[in-house]
This record gives sequence, C-alpha cells and structure tokens, in this order.
Amino acid sequence: MSELLTVDDAIAAILATASTVAKLEHVQLDDASQRILAADIIAAINVPPADNSAMDGYAINTQDLSSTETTRLPISQRITAGTPPVTLAKKTAARIFTGAEIPQGANAVVMQERCEQQGDILICPSDIAVGNNIRKQGQDIQQHATVLKKGHYCQPQDIGLLASIGIAQVPVYRPLTVAILSTGSELVEPGQPLAAGQIYNSNRFLLKSFLKRQHINIIDLKSVEDSLGATEHLLTQGMQADCIISTGGVSVGDEDYIKQAVKNLGELNLWRIAMKPGKPLAFGNIGNTPFFGLPGNPVSAFTTFLLFVQPFLQTLQGQRIEKPRQYRLTADFTMKANPIRQEYIRIKIIDDKAVAFSNQSSGVLSSTSWADGLAIMQAKQDISIGDTVNVLLLSDLIP
Repeated sequence: MSELLTVDDAIAAILATASTVAKLEHVQLDDASQRILAADIIAAINVPPADNSAMDGYAINTQDLSSTETTRLPISQRITAGTPPVTLAKKTAARIFTGAEIPQGANAVVMQERCEQQGDILICPSDIAVGNNIRKQGQDIQQHATVLKKGHYCQPQDIGLLASIGIAQVPVYRPLTVAILSTGSELVEPGQPLAAGQIYNSNRFLLKSFLKRQHINIIDLKSVEDSLGATEHLLTQGMQADCIISTGGVSVGDEDYIKQAVKNLGELNLWRIAMKPGKPLAFGNIGNTPFFGLPGNPVSAFTTFLLFVQPFLQTLQGQRIEKPRQYRLTADFTMKANPIRQEYIRIKIIDDKAVAFSNQSSGVLSSTSWADGLAIMQAKQDISIGDTVNVLLLSDLIP
C-alpha cells in the first residue's frame, strides 16, 4: 500500500501542474466586481488631481499671519468644490469648502470653527501650520503608480478605486468553464421522492454554488449510475471544459468506477492523502483536461474542494493566490488524534475560543453550515481544553 501524502505535499504537487488558461477580455467597470485582473492597472492621473481642502474653512498663506495675535484678512474669493480658483491675492483669505481646490498662493486652510467672519473680513488665529487641512495632490494615488496588480481579485472597494482614476473598461480574465459530475446509483435530485436506499444529491449543488461564486461557467453532467461505461461517456462530455470535477466513486469498492474510467480516458494519480475528512482524492487528466475526483461524503467534498480544487481553479483563472492564514485560538474541546491523518475539525469561534461541532462525521453536512472555521489537528497530537490550535477561517477560504 502506497504511503499517504501530506496535505501540504499534495497541494504543492497539484498546483505545480497549474498555469493560467483563461483569456483576456475587457468588461465595463460595473461588471468587473469578483473578476480577476488580467493586467496591472496603472494610474494615469493623481488622486486627488490637485491640492484640496479637507474641510469647510478659509484658505490663507501663513506668512500673512501675525505671530502673536489674531490677524484680520479681507476675503477675496469664494471657492466651492468643482470650481477652479484664482491665485490668492496677498494678505487676503479665500472662503473654501470641503473638496475645493486650493488656490495658488495659499498654504493652509483654517477650519471655520476657529475663525470669525465679520462681513468681508476674516479674523484668523496665529497658530496655523503650513499644510493645515490640505489634502495634497496625489495623496491617495500618484500618477504612473501601479494601483492594482495582475491577478488581483476585484472586490467592491477595488471597483471604487478604479473609478477614482477614471477607468471605464477593465482588463480581466474570461471565466473558466468547469464540468461537474456526481456518481452513485443511490443519488436522487431534490424535489423527487426517495426510495429505500436513496439519498438526495447534495454534492452537485454544493459544487455549483462554489463555482458560481467565482463566476465560473458550469457544464452540469448531473449524476451517473454506478457503471463504467456510463461514467466514461459522461466524463468524455466534460473534456470541452477547462477542468472536470466529480464526486464519489474514488475509493476502492467494487462499485467505484471513477479510477478505472479516468485511466481508460487519460491519466490518473490516485492520491491517498493523510487527512480526515477526505483521504481519497483523485487527480489527473481526461485527454488534456485536468480532473479532480472528490470523495462522495459531503463534508469530505466540501473540505477537499476548498483545500485542493479552489486554489487550482484560481490559478487556472489567473488569480494570484496565497497560502491561507492560520489563526491561533484556544481550544474549548477535547479530541483524540488520528494516528496517521491530519484532521480538520469543524469549529465555531465563541468568546475567542474554538468550539467543536458535536459530531465530526464526514457525512454531517450541517456541521459546515454551523461552523465558521476548521481547526487543524495534527496526527498523533490530541487536543485538550486550553490547548492552542491553528484555525482556518471559512471566510478566508470561501471567496
């Protein structure tokens, strides 16, 4: 029997085969959220484009102020946001409003609460520093700076950032197309009555939801009964996709046909991984199309998709990925370690402590809805209340 691969070794081996296959396209700014940038974004302008006022007040030149007492300055102009100013006349002040451009000749803004206006005269205090309440040109973004890098996953705040530099069309990668297949004669679609020995197909909808969140096009091959010929037929239909993902049928039982079907159609590395849930994971290719065979147990499919499939797909789609951050928390549970496999414990963070779900079976899908993290329990290392555990947050793993 072959030795089990560690999770880290398996991830590294899978990602070593991945490279960007998605093509570039340009979309309108409104449509760029949750897309992957296909080029660096370079600012063509400064933001702000000119020095402007951080608040309502008066633009002055500090050299016109007395060093010991208040100074009376005539108000020579009124500047609103969007109105170009004229040069500030010497020994005068300009009424100015938030966001308005600073006139040439001014070097500070006095907030209106610190001043007194008597008719057209400003009475200004002496202790005003150069640059006071001025947002400098390019304070946020400087012209020619790289604002966002190729491979960046665009979030709503990024769309606002792109708008601030005048970008109307965004270079992004086209969405991938992924084929999914569920295996098992026992599977029934939701909405249909269950006969004895049947279960509803949860994995199909789990995978579709994951893929839709990433704007991935889906070829839904639905489910296939336990038959080698039928399995090969549907897997062949998925070869037009950028990747094929199946669930179930990757173990060593008499009715598990994925392994043989993939071998017949391409190449298979059936990796037995030292992890729980999710030891059996098939990875290879059908023709030239990458293939993942995930376990049929729903929690195993959930966990292996997040740890192995998702970073692979992100790489195919051109996204820059980083190893997910691990948070150190105090365990509020006791659990015996597996002697061989690293275990991912579904936990919820309560009062800054990791609380484990009561049933860690790989068939208890409700634990994934309840949980907000996965605590990593190393092989042979029991966890007791008060121990420190490393936790992956589901909010980090699920885009």
